[in-house]
Amino acid sequence: MDEIFSIKNIAKQTIKQEAEAVSELVNYVDEDFVKACGTIFSSKGRVVVTGIGKSANIGAKIVSTFNSTGTPAIFMHAAEAIHGDLGMIREQDVVICISKSGNTPEIKVLVPLIKATKCPLIAIVGDKSSVLAKSADYVLSCYVSQEADPNNLAPTCSTTAQLVIGDALAVVLLKMRGFSKEDFAKYHPGGSLGKRLYLKVSDIYPNNEKPQVGLSAPLNEVLMEISSKRLGCCAVVEDENIKGIITDGDLRRMLNRQKTSVPLSVSAKEIMTSSPKTIRKEDFAVKALETMRENQITQLLVVDEGNKYLGVVHLHDLIQEGII
Repeated sequence: MDEIFSIKNIAKQTIKQEAEAVSELVNYVDEDFVKACGTIFSSKGRVVVTGIGKSANIGAKIVSTFNSTGTPAIFMHAAEAIHGDLGMIREQDVVICISKSGNTPEIKVLVPLIKATKCPLIAIVGDKSSVLAKSADYVLSCYVSQEADPNNLAPTCSTTAQLVIGDALAVVLLKMRGFSKEDFAKYHPGGSLGKRLYLKVSDIYPNNEKPQVGLSAPLNEVLMEISSKRLGCCAVVEDENIKGIITDGDLRRMLNRQKTSVPLSVSAKEIMTSSPKTIRKEDFAVKALETMRENQITQLLVVDEGNKYLGVVHLHDLIQEGII
């Protein structure tokens, strides 16, 4: 038990230290940060992010965030840059160099080479007196007083701080560009997040059958329609207008209430649930999911702008599309 207690304490202390390190960053958001954002925003090129070691790993993640939020970016490893990859930098690019110390050998060699390209250099650095900081056009401090590692050696708090500064840049630029949910969906068309933002009910329901019966349809016709269309329900319609819905659950509940057998002559009008939940074909699929969850149902009847019955969207359709 003592060992488990110690593990929990170490984990909690690590999280607490990193949270405190991140909270201190608000004090370092200065005019250089503002100017750096303006420089990236007005640039007609890309953001080239570079770093060495763990800072390189953070840089690669920042590049991914930039690209997915509308700021074109590429990653250039600092060690590879001085062996040919420096040619990745174009005339109108902006370079972000990430380093805790700002004084590693690779950074010292790389910085003058970046300056020679005449591209603006933004430093995300922990030491404002370092070679990197003194050479940069804009310095974004990611200073941390101590790593979470008890030996104060392993990059933990410092890399978290670098990541947060990168995220802050990306979010500011996102706002400056007016980057919308629709824009996000364009960059994430294959993922579930993207689908939640662009997939509409009209993309789904035409793949299903269209179960329906009239008000006077007898029970056996209702049973056949629900069974053959395999959606667990059927709409009760009159002149294309929805009058009600009958689900397999409605049928089970009706049978449970009856003390004697139910005559097959009973009509759909006598069985149906009036005023069923519907959804417009132009609504997003995620709205269909929210409606199903709120009402604890698994199907929705789809209607057009004139409230005419079009078909059914089922919970299984949303699961299959990865909306859930």
